[in-house]
Order: sequence, then structure tokens, then C-alpha cells
Amino acid sequence: MKGVVLAGGLGTRLFPLTKITNKHLLPVYDRPMIYYPIQTLVEAGIKDILLVTGGNNAGDFLRLLGNGQEFGLKHLNYTYQSREGGIAEALGLAEHFSEREKLVVILGDNVLEKGIKPAVREFAMQPRGAKILLKKVKDPRQYGVAELKGNRVVKIVEKPKRPKTNFAVIGVYMYDGDVFDIVRMLKPSGRGELEITDVNNAYIRRGTLTASFLDGWWGDAGASIDELLEANALIARLKRNRAWGRV
Repeated sequence: MKGVVLAGGLGTRLFPLTKITNKHLLPVYDRPMIYYPIQTLVEAGIKDILLVTGGNNAGDFLRLLGNGQEFGLKHLNYTYQSREGGIAEALGLAEHFSEREKLVVILGDNVLEKGIKPAVREFAMQPRGAKILLKKVKDPRQYGVAELKGNRVVKIVEKPKRPKTNFAVIGVYMYDGDVFDIVRMLKPSGRGELEITDVNNAYIRRGTLTASFLDGWWGDAGASIDELLEANALIARLKRNRAWGRV
């Protein structure tokens, strides 16, 4: 199974911190933010990884990460997203890299307290389709929200005004090779982007999307200054208490 880290975007919600750099290069305690999603993939047993980035600071990722030796990798792949076209469009750039194998996709600003290895193992045994991870949140209105029947996801609604559950879809997605056919069929949303929620809903309509509930804390560190601060505080606390055996 291969991995994709999506690290494009302008990071306008973190301005002016992102005025001269990509948000995924900002620090989360003692490491650049981008280290955390890469380490999450490596700990799940994924060693063939593509980094998708864009903007004026793309070269900084190469200077920082090189071929990924710090993570025990022999090679790290890179590709460039030339415009702000949304998460699904960025994922579409991974088609050649994927060779139609199963993919684990993680957003470059996601910081997880615990790993995703159990979910990745489950998806490896899943014959086809997609898998998402859900986490209970205080205010689901700012996320893609899963509507459930039992443990089955029947619909995902992006930033609903009246959420039917408080389970957010976190920025970790697992797909089979059909995802690229789905991306090609998408139409831009009202904000002119190809939405990952539309990809997931397409799999729901096919009846091939499964979901797992994430264990431990999850932070969307690039969502706001407050989220970035919370991620820094959490990692600092874990490392000071030696409860963090990761990067």
C-alpha cells in the first residue's frame, strides 16, 4: 500500500504566519508540522510516499525532507499542484504514482496522538472501496460530518448548519484505484474546488465505504491559530511526560 501526503494550499487562516512560508512547515512544538503526517504513515507500515505541495515554497520541502532518511525511508516522491483546486484535485495528481494500488491519504496539517495502523490493516483486507476515520468533536459545524445508521456512514455533509451527529471526518482517507475515476467525474463546488467529501459520498453511493472511529486526540493544526496552539500544547505535554514515542 502506498501513502500520499497533501501539503498544498495558501494557509490563509494562519496569516500572517504563512505570509512567507507554507503552513505545513510551521512548527508543532519541536518539529515542522509536515513531520507528523509522514511519521503517521511510516508507523502504519507505509514506506512508499508521495508529497503533493504547491505555491512559492515547494522547494523548501525538498530541502527539509530530502529523500526521507530521517523517517527511515530510502526515497520520498514529490509532485506539484499548480493551482488551488481542492483536496480531491491534489489527490488526482497521485494517479501515476499510485499505479492503481490502494492508497492512504493524509492531510499535511493533521496531527494524531495515536497511530492508524489498525485501520490501515483493516483496509488492506477490504476487497475494494474506501475507508474513512471519524472522531467525535465539540463543534462539528466546521467539518465534514458523517450521518450514521448504526456504525454505517450513509452520508457526509460538509460544514452543516445543523449537524445530525458530532462525528467529524478527519483528514485521513483510504482509497482503491477507482478513486481517480471518481475524481475525474467531479464537478467543482461553489468555491471552485474539487471536494474530497464528494469523493467519499461517491463511495457511499457505491456501498463500498467503511469507517473506523479514531482512538486518541486528533488535531487539524492548520485550521486556525487556536488549533495550531492546541497541537503545540498537546505534543509538548506528551513529550515532556515521555508519553510520545514518535518523532
